[in-house]
Amino acid sequence: MHKIRFLVGAAVTAALGAFCTTPSRADRATECTAIDICYCVEADFKPAIDANVAKIRMLLAEQRSAGKAIGYMSIPLSTAGGSYFGVNAEVAAKTKARVEKRFGEKAIYLLNPGNADFSLPARANGADYMLQWTRVLEGRGLGEDFDFFYFTGPTDFAGALGLTGEADMEKIDSIFDQRLATDEGLRKAVEQGKVSKGTFRDYYGLRASIVFSYGSHDEWNIARVLNERRRGATAYGLANQISIFYDGRPVVPAAYEQPVASGDVGRCVN
Repeated sequence: MHKIRFLVGAAVTAALGAFCTTPSRADRATECTAIDICYCVEADFKPAIDANVAKIRMLLAEQRSAGKAIGYMSIPLSTAGGSYFGVNAEVAAKTKARVEKRFGEKAIYLLNPGNADFSLPARANGADYMLQWTRVLEGRGLGEDFDFFYFTGPTDFAGALGLTGEADMEKIDSIFDQRLATDEGLRKAVEQGKVSKGTFRDYYGLRASIVFSYGSHDEWNIARVLNERRRGATAYGLANQISIFYDGRPVVPAAYEQPVASGDVGRCVN
C-alpha cells in the first residue's frame, strides 16, 4: 500500500485538488471520493474495496458502541526503498498494541491498515488501497468515525525493532541476517533486487517513517482536508478537529493546516 518518496514540503503550495496524473491502462479508471480526492484504480477491485469499506465501518461502529475513541494508524507497509513488508507489518501490529496500551485498551481502538483482513487482491497497488482507506477515513465528509490520526515515525520503528540508541545500524544488520535465514518472502525480495542488506539497514536506521511513504503523504493530506472541513462545520468547529500525532507526540497547531506532497493521488491519463 505504501510506496516511498522524499517529502518535498517546500514544493507543496497548492491545495489537494491539484492532483497529479497517473498513466491509464485499459483496466483502470478514475474514481473520486466524497471529499473529491481521485485515484486511478483497477475497475475489477471496486467490489472488494466496497466490501472492505463496509466491513471496516461495521468494526468501527462496534468499537464506538463500546465507548472507545477511534484512531487510524498511518504506516509504510510496502516492500520499497529498502524496507520489507513482513517487517513493516510486524511493526504495525506492535505499534498498535503499544499505543492502545498507552492510552488504555478499554478507552481507544487504533485501526491498523496492515491487518490482513483488509487486504485487496495480490496485484492491487497503492492507488487501489488509497481509494479504500480514503473512503474509510472520510465517512460522510467530515471523518465522523475518527477521533485521531497516529502517524508513525522513527521512534515507533526503533521501539518495535528493539533498537536502544547504541550501534543501532549494526543491530539492523543482524536483524536482516537472522530474518534472511528464515523468511522466504525476504529471500525472494532480495533475489528480485527489491531489498539488500545495505538498503535494509539504511532504511530502518535512517528513513523508517511516514515521511518517505506515498500513501502516508496522502493520509496526511486527508487529515488536513477533514480538519479544514470540520473547522468550517457548525457541528464541529476548531475545538473538535481530529487529533494528529506523529512519532508518539501531538503535532504543533500549524501542522494541522499544512499539506505535503501527494503520493498515490491522481486521475488516469487517457
